[in-house]
Amino acid sequence: MTSSATLENNKHLLDRASEILAKGSQIEIRNLVHSLYPAETAHILEALEPEQRARIWAVIPPSVMGEILVEVNVEVGSGLLKITDRKDLMAATENMGSDGMVDLLHVLPEPLLSQVMESIGVHNRNRFEKALSYAEHTAGSLMSPEVLTIRADVTLDVVSRYLRLRGRMPVATDSLVVVDRKDQFQGLLPLSQLLTHDPHTKVEAVMDTRSTGISYRMSSRDVAVLFEQRKLLSAPVLADDGKVMGRITIDDVVGVIRDEADHSLMSMAGLSEEQDMFAPVMISAKRRAVWLGINLITAFLAAAVIDLFEATIQQIVALAVLMPIVASMGGIAGSQTLTLVVRGLALRQVSISNAGSLLIKEVSVGLVNGLVWAVVVSAVAGFWFHNPHIGLLLGAAMLINLVCAALSGVLIPVVLDKMGIDPALAGGVLLTTVTDVVGFMAFLGLATLLLL
Repeated sequence: MTSSATLENNKHLLDRASEILAKGSQIEIRNLVHSLYPAETAHILEALEPEQRARIWAVIPPSVMGEILVEVNVEVGSGLLKITDRKDLMAATENMGSDGMVDLLHVLPEPLLSQVMESIGVHNRNRFEKALSYAEHTAGSLMSPEVLTIRADVTLDVVSRYLRLRGRMPVATDSLVVVDRKDQFQGLLPLSQLLTHDPHTKVEAVMDTRSTGISYRMSSRDVAVLFEQRKLLSAPVLADDGKVMGRITIDDVVGVIRDEADHSLMSMAGLSEEQDMFAPVMISAKRRAVWLGINLITAFLAAAVIDLFEATIQQIVALAVLMPIVASMGGIAGSQTLTLVVRGLALRQVSISNAGSLLIKEVSVGLVNGLVWAVVVSAVAGFWFHNPHIGLLLGAAMLINLVCAALSGVLIPVVLDKMGIDPALAGGVLLTTVTDVVGFMAFLGLATLLLL
């Protein structure tokens, strides 16, 4: 097995685990689990029903339980904690590194969190309590307190001897952090520089002074963008006064990127990425009922618009057949723009400075597509109902709705983002409401004015 399992490999592991569970062989289950990396085991656990999870969890050694708990989503992890022996969980924390320990403490519920904190010693307890005090989804909550710092006025030979004396380095160390006597950040010494330069060279002569640290207040999303733009493997985290507090590594950022992707996808349906795929039926139904209720309200709003033109529809039955086309085309066009803008907001590519230009561009796209497809639907509808006036009416309404859809697709997510509301969560419902209402109003309103 490799640590970088592909989607196909994940599917293979799930199929293999299901086959072994069906046979009922505990020995084979244990052999499978012992051959996997923690992230691979977490993937299998999330994809199994609770009863099957319990059978897998029962054969997992306490030494890797903690690493698995930080990989599964919150709801699955909570279920596993309920069936975990407290002694096993305490044993799991003994072998975890600082980075993994901080992640685990973030997901432990009370009173379990307090019990674990009491068992890890005063020094570590103070360190981890500080780590837990940082706001969620910030660089402070992501960072590990384990960081190697050196002075700029020592030689590379002194640094090498210091590292040999330590005997180990934190995981994913690619650079040493250079600080002054007050522990304020000065720059980075890449290990490549340490290994390839004359041992008598001073650190200050070869360190990278262009590097900048990350504020502990920076959002985790911005941290991920920074790592991607600068091709970073690790970065120091700084306090407001410039002192080094810890560091963030690429594995932390990969987790942020995955969580952001899951969040965006699930939010589009009004769901949470932390929900258990096999949660009880009534719990899942209750969660989804809220979003369905919101959607029903917007559907009634669209229905109320149609009701305003009941007399028009009764006189021209073809309108009832054709009006879903206008709303549908507007919905698709708006969703395309909405998706583009939500992605741009997530990547910090959309701001007030360029929102106006983007709005003009998207409205222009809506206008071009509106003209093209208006011609097509006008011809088809006119031929279908032997009435060119209805065809022209449908084309005009579609043009209006596609332009409005483009306008809404830009403005809705930008406004929601400014209000502090997740555009991925609420944008779709608002956009659908706008395109339905505008589409029906334009089509039936024009029909009332021009055909009756």
